[in-house]
Amino acid sequence: MSKISIVIPTYNEQENVVSLSGTIINIFEEKLPEYDYEIIFIDNDSSDNTRVLIQGLCAENQKIKAIFNVKNFGHIRSPFYGLLQADGDCTMLMCADFQDPPEMIPQFVNAWAEGYKVVIGIKTNSMENRLMYGVRKLYYKLIKKISDVEQIENFTGFGLYDKSFIEVLKKLDDPMPYMRGIVAELGFKRKDIEYEQPKRKAGKTKNNFYTLYDMAMLGITSYSKVILRLATIIGFVFSAASFVIALIYLILKLTNWYGFAAGTAPILIGLFLFGSVLMFFIGFLGEYILNINTRVMKRPLVVEEKRINFGGVERQNKEK
Repeated sequence: MSKISIVIPTYNEQENVVSLSGTIINIFEEKLPEYDYEIIFIDNDSSDNTRVLIQGLCAENQKIKAIFNVKNFGHIRSPFYGLLQADGDCTMLMCADFQDPPEMIPQFVNAWAEGYKVVIGIKTNSMENRLMYGVRKLYYKLIKKISDVEQIENFTGFGLYDKSFIEVLKKLDDPMPYMRGIVAELGFKRKDIEYEQPKRKAGKTKNNFYTLYDMAMLGITSYSKVILRLATIIGFVFSAASFVIALIYLILKLTNWYGFAAGTAPILIGLFLFGSVLMFFIGFLGEYILNINTRVMKRPLVVEEKRINFGGVERQNKEK
């Protein structure tokens, strides 16, 4: 009997974890009885009752497992680490707030049974804030245009991954993995399934401007050299333009020493223009350096405080 692993990252999701696990179990019992399953919650140090509820679920059902991190390691590292801990024949990654519809699990599993190694969900629309959805779409189009690897539009990470794909992920040794880019880059046989993203069922989203910005910069700095090349090209253009303007001013001044007044306006405009462009590209250069620094330090993806129902003695304070 093939085993399906469901990995669910959590952070303050006390309103959702019980109902989500119940929904997933019902789907396997009613629509996928020929498959075994496990549900792995990986919690980023929730401050509400999420951990208490997960522990209760684990006590009631040995197929429900839990990993508790010692602190919040972020929305990039923790889900990826959870994928690496699954031992199913394939593994699904989905969020805890029902925005990744659990009703799609049979579709994903059936596509995997047909031979696809990666099955992912592609958002055609979303019930989230319209402004936020529009900004996300613009970002997906931007990263697709500038990336060295053909990126996948409207893909959040929601998908099913064959065990062979997970084994490749384990070998990456990447302390800050960009899952959307990795899926596009590795080239496994893939099927895209479209869906409309529903509203969060309960609770408040944990995403904010910083977390979204962090994800956006990770994607750009990991899979694109365009910004750096653009900085070089613009630098050459501005240098040439500055030389020509300076030469023209010099000639005009020499030919009409007392009649030609340069004025302060061109100088101020030039300073502000060059300064703004320079600061923009210095900022982006800093993002690239930060990305390199994170990878060079080789810190663990997460540090575990506790794990439940994985067999053997529950491990505590173990680095990965």
